[in-house]
Parts: sequence; C-alpha cells; structure tokens
Amino acid sequence: MSVPVLMEAGALLARYDVLISDVWGVVHDGVLALDPACEALMRYREGGGTVVLLSNAPGPSAQIAGVLDGKRVPRAAWDRLVTSGDVTRALIAETHLRKAYHIGWPQDRAVFEGFDVEIVGEDEAEFVVATELNDYRKEQPEQYRPLLSRFAARGLPFICGNPDLVVHVGHDLLPCAGALATIYEELGGHVAWAGKPHRPAYDLALAAAREARGGRDVDPARVLVIGDAVRTDLAGARMMGFDSLFIAGGIHRDETIRDGSVVPDGLARVLATHRPLPVAAMAALG
Repeated sequence: MSVPVLMEAGALLARYDVLISDVWGVVHDGVLALDPACEALMRYREGGGTVVLLSNAPGPSAQIAGVLDGKRVPRAAWDRLVTSGDVTRALIAETHLRKAYHIGWPQDRAVFEGFDVEIVGEDEAEFVVATELNDYRKEQPEQYRPLLSRFAARGLPFICGNPDLVVHVGHDLLPCAGALATIYEELGGHVAWAGKPHRPAYDLALAAAREARGGRDVDPARVLVIGDAVRTDLAGARMMGFDSLFIAGGIHRDETIRDGSVVPDGLARVLATHRPLPVAAMAALG
C-alpha cells in the first residue's frame, strides 16, 4: 500500500477540526519561516480549524513564541503552542530535588525559573536536565559518554528536555538532547522524556486545543498530526490514534527528496516499518 503524495494540503486539512503540527522542519527550517506552510495554516484557521504547534524545543512556550516571531512565523498561523520545555518544567516539579546539572545552552535555563533549584557541578548534582548539547555545532553526543557514565553509575534521574535525535539548521543536520538520553539509557540510566512521541506532550496539546475551542471536546478521529520525523511525530500520532501527514522535506529529506520532489522509493523505505501509514505525504506543507 502506497502513501498518496499531495501537492496542496487544503482539502485534506479541511477534514479535521484540530491540527497538531510540528514546528522545526514544517513551519520553519531553523532559520526562517516556511511561508507556504504558514499560509496553509492561516487558511485552515480562517476556515474555523484549530492549530496547536507541538515542538520539542526545550524552552517554555512563552520563550519559544518569541523565537517564532524572530523567524517570522506569523501568530495568525497558530492558536496555541506547547513545547518540550513546558513538559520539562512539569517533570522538574515532580522530582522534588534541588540540585540540577544542566547540559545545554544558558538561555535554556528558563525551564528552571520559579523553582527552588540550583544549577550545580557534576559532584553535587542530584539530577540531570539536558535541553541540548552545550554546543551542537562543534560537539558530538559520544563526547558526553564518560560524563553520562558517571551520572548513570550514581543512579541520577535524567530529564531529556528535547527528545529529538537530530535537527536541520538550514542545511546542517545537528545533534539534539535525545541523542544524549539514548546513550544514558544504554548505560542503564533512567530517562524521563519531555516531549514527542511521549503521551505527556500530547495530553498538553489536547488540553491546549480544548482551551482554544472554548472548552469543546476534541474527537480523536478529527485530529491530524503534521510532522517530518518518523521517530517522534508519526510515532506519537500512532500512539494517540491520530491520523498523520508526513512532511518528507524535513529531517528525512536526504532519503525522500530529489530536485524538490518526493521520491516514491525513498518514501517507501523511510516508512517501511511504520504502521499505520500516514494518510498522505508532501515534500513541504503548502
């Protein structure tokens, strides 16, 4: 069974009441907004649909909304924004621990704001929060293995604030905190995953959709997940029982796109082990 490849998404989107859309790779490319995608979402909203952006970005949604503004993603393209940072904050609160070792950019420390949590060195740490690599342009996840081995040997809880393994920044494919969490689990450590494809992220997204719809319930059969990652977006849709639209020109583009168009054989290989299949695929949302 093959997946239909669409050139235009409007008719498909109109079949659904709620879109849960990935952000990086669908709405922007890490540098600037993808205008056709934003225009498609705005048209959908003008027709009465609700758009929840669900991002594995490690910052709280209020912070990431400002980042989207800077990338020229129009506010008219979405109703609500839910991030891994929001889930991370909930997980930090649940630990009841005070001394955290942070891996990631200094600006990611917004996830700790409002908590009685101190950022400490390795020896003092009671738990670990990884939002990104410290410098994902220069570092590789394997460089962290010795540090992660020491934390795992001590049995420290590890919160992964961005479950993505990699992300495109323009034309570069760069590692994310999910790669560190994968190593930590290989070492026998316990990881709490704060984002897609795990249920807490989708529970927050559905709550946001209900709020945007004035409290009306959301029928799972009328929810469409839009995303570019098999491991997170499509797996999350499958776990929740939602339909999905696969954007082939995101992180899998080297396997699925040639000269701007979807390559059927490449698409089939990427989706070979994923069931159920997406309802459709596109090179880019538009």
